[in-house]
Amino acid sequence: MKTILITGGAGFIGSHVVRLLVNKYPHYKIVNLDKLTYAGNLENLRDVESAENYVFEKGDITDEEYIFGLFKKYNFEGVLHLAAESHVDRSISNPMEFLRTNIFGTVTLLNTAKESWKGNFKDKLFYHISTDEVYGSLGNDGFFTETTSYDPQSPYSASKAGSDHFVRAYANTYGLPIIISNCSNNYGPNQFPEKLIPLFINNIRNSKPLPVYGKGENIRDWLYVEDHAKAIDVLYHQGKIGETYNIGGFNEWKNIDLIKVICKAMDKKLGREAGESEKLISYVTDRAGHDLRYAIDATKITNELGWKPSLQFEEGIEKTIDWYMANEDWMHNVTSGAYQEYYKEMYQK
Repeated sequence: MKTILITGGAGFIGSHVVRLLVNKYPHYKIVNLDKLTYAGNLENLRDVESAENYVFEKGDITDEEYIFGLFKKYNFEGVLHLAAESHVDRSISNPMEFLRTNIFGTVTLLNTAKESWKGNFKDKLFYHISTDEVYGSLGNDGFFTETTSYDPQSPYSASKAGSDHFVRAYANTYGLPIIISNCSNNYGPNQFPEKLIPLFINNIRNSKPLPVYGKGENIRDWLYVEDHAKAIDVLYHQGKIGETYNIGGFNEWKNIDLIKVICKAMDKKLGREAGESEKLISYVTDRAGHDLRYAIDATKITNELGWKPSLQFEEGIEKTIDWYMANEDWMHNVTSGAYQEYYKEMYQK
């Protein structure tokens, strides 16, 4: 039985990857390692928590002794590394935590994999999931490709760029078999409501203000999270060792236009008059170092491996809104902090 470590598996993207692999590969043992910080939520995985091929481990990727013990316990053949601090605003107020988790934590995992596999890298893989933000900001034209130079503009993106460089350094120096993917903005079910889409869905439902940075003209490429999970599955099993792949949704939207789409859909679902939710929009001081535009060229993964997003944004946002509307208890548990009580006694360490 192949044993795979997924770090950050109780988080937004990680939980979708865990669910996909647990259900699709019953002959794999999937070990989900998560520290259960504010962004980790085991409620995201209640549907698979009793699966015979699933194990949860609570731990910190920066704890060297613990990570070495975990590798010894399970003898992992693969690592899918998603654990990271990821919110730009939090990185501006507390950059040291991002350095600690995203760089030191990644190097701890890399070093443990290198030492545990002891040069026997056959059928082994360290797959590092990163972000398009490492590339910096685009103007009105062009796309990020796998050869775009790094130009991170925030403490978050700098920490992810640093972790990417360490992954490549371990491949070049020690021969560690690695793959890196850089994805665009994800959206969909189970996303922590500090992020734009779930935050605004929840605020509209509760008639709270919709704070928009600057004039709302920043542009992002949006990728439905289940499509991203499928891309990760494809890359883990079919990607070329040592390569980088960009994963994008081919869905560029100005923030303000995206918000108006959400407002319109929510008005309809809540039975409000057209335009009522847009009245909640308020413009606030722009974020420091706010990148103007991200746009991914995902031609490589499409042409070489056949992956492409299954959903256009309009369909994906409809599914996303429906999920949050149907899972009000989940949103309440997250916004109230009650989710942190889930299994608290079991995982006190």
